[in-house]
Amino acid sequence: MNFTTDPDIIARVPHVDVCACQKPLPFEFTMAFQPIWDWENKRVFAYEALVRGKDGAGAGAILSKVTAANKYAFDQACRVTAIRLVSELCMSTDTYLSINFLPNAIYDPDTCIRATLEAAEQFGFPHKQIMFEMTEQEGLADNRHLKTIVEAYQRLGFITAIDDFGQGYSGLHLLSQFQPDVLKIDMDLVQGIATDPVRQAIVEGTVLMAKRLNIKVIAEGIETVEDMRMLMDMGIPYLQGYLLARPAVELLPVVQVP
Repeated sequence: MNFTTDPDIIARVPHVDVCACQKPLPFEFTMAFQPIWDWENKRVFAYEALVRGKDGAGAGAILSKVTAANKYAFDQACRVTAIRLVSELCMSTDTYLSINFLPNAIYDPDTCIRATLEAAEQFGFPHKQIMFEMTEQEGLADNRHLKTIVEAYQRLGFITAIDDFGQGYSGLHLLSQFQPDVLKIDMDLVQGIATDPVRQAIVEGTVLMAKRLNIKVIAEGIETVEDMRMLMDMGIPYLQGYLLARPAVELLPVVQVP
């Protein structure tokens, strides 16, 4: 997934003041990071940024405070906070930063991405090392809008991913409309796969489909050695889960391969 981004394309993105995009939120939050392991090359492929409360609260407690009125500011603040933290933590620039985003918070992809580009420039982080994850459970009624977002991000050199693939019923339909760079197979399909022929068949089919579409595959939610070995045997190169490393608040945890 090496991209050559035309500087002229970035230059045409409308200027937006980063500070103006970060309107004060009625709550505080920070980020935890969990590695995605490239087992074939024995290196961290990416760190996923996961929202956490300053007081240690989990993602659910923070997301419950997100409203229609503040979701845009929250989405923008998540991006800037994640970029700032990995820069301060000196994350390798050959490792991707994976950021979850809210498609319903994006009214115009080109305008809304400017704060991300300027934050990357401000903190010296290559924007082409950013991967944006969208969940198929986000509930977007307008797939055309989502397609516009994905294609705009890809044009600017970002990596795009569908998270929780296989959790709902919209994933295959989304793939027929546009192709992301990465699919993250939902943990409900991953956990117990070592002994479940049905899960094995579904995941094997997903891997084959992704290969034909030139899409990378990540398996998330791995908690047992048996499941990990099964996924490796299926040819899935990127692995994520508690077995390898738990999320760490404002830290880049080291992968512990069993």
